[in-house]
Amino acid sequence: MTKNSNLNPDLEGIYHFDNFFKISADFICIAGFDGYFKRINPAVSKLLGYSDEELYSKPITDFVYAPDLKATIETREQVYKNKPLLNFENRYLTKAGEIVWLSWTSMPVENERLVYAIAKNITDKKRIEEERNLLLSNITKINKDLKLLTHKTSHDLKSPINNLLSIFGLIDVSKINDPETLEFVEILKITTENLKETLNDSIKTLSQNENLTTSIEELNLNESLHDVLVSITSLIKDSKAVINVDFSALENINFNKAYLKSIFLNLLTNSIKYAKPDSVPTISVYSKSVNGINQLIFCDEGLGFDLDKVKDKIFGLHQKFHNNSHSDSNGIGLYLVYNHITSLGGRIVVESKINEGAKFTISFKY
Repeated sequence: MTKNSNLNPDLEGIYHFDNFFKISADFICIAGFDGYFKRINPAVSKLLGYSDEELYSKPITDFVYAPDLKATIETREQVYKNKPLLNFENRYLTKAGEIVWLSWTSMPVENERLVYAIAKNITDKKRIEEERNLLLSNITKINKDLKLLTHKTSHDLKSPINNLLSIFGLIDVSKINDPETLEFVEILKITTENLKETLNDSIKTLSQNENLTTSIEELNLNESLHDVLVSITSLIKDSKAVINVDFSALENINFNKAYLKSIFLNLLTNSIKYAKPDSVPTISVYSKSVNGINQLIFCDEGLGFDLDKVKDKIFGLHQKFHNNSHSDSNGIGLYLVYNHITSLGGRIVVESKINEGAKFTISFKY
């Protein structure tokens, strides 16, 4: 049909409809109550790969993917009873044997015994949904396995820790005359007690996470830091680390107890491990409140990072940025710190330069 400016309004409307019918990227079709296509637009044959003659000569159900045939027929019977169809999804099989997903909207006209329908190709959407569901399934399985491993590890560690504490209870310190030995025994005892407390906190946190809750309580920064410093007394003494602490601006925060201790532990031990060679680790830990936001700041004078190279990886799992002799480094510390903070709505920002140390600024939500 050629457009003519002299066409009357009715014919003009028919022209525009016909043009829309032909150029639409969606399926547009008219089907009879007898189950055959009466008119189709080019998008139908283009996607399915059949000629117009093939599409008109066979029942529509011949093109439907077999597993969806029953639901398609049942749904079509409802349309024939003058019930409009909205967003019905089924699969068609192309001439090349490929499966395509279509989402149908159909309107019956009973007195004409015709169904006017539009279908969108949602194959890509379905593929993405399938990949997402598979990913979620894998993540769920991994998460379940990790929880099982954590429970098993926690359970297996309880006995040796309790045995260590029992041994300390049996030691008669009055028979030890050397002051340094007495000090070491006391450090070992306190470290073991802290290890037991950390283990219990971890088990408690795991149980809370399984119930989708993480306990928040008011915590004293000095007390939490003290517990961690006691647990790493030997490391501090061996490294001769200098730790400057100032919580005068903000003494308490609302946070999870186990998470806070883990943050202190990982940032402090990282600063000590990654001090510049032949220098004493110097660390500053202080708090402040900025525009109503509570903050905790860690600064050191260590090896630092080249943020242009590592800024997207610094909090990643198993990420290491220094070639040094610390064979016990597994690249988990900063990953844990980041997740402890962000899981409770907080934020952590890093400032650093090579050989000029690092500064971590933690902003808490509460």
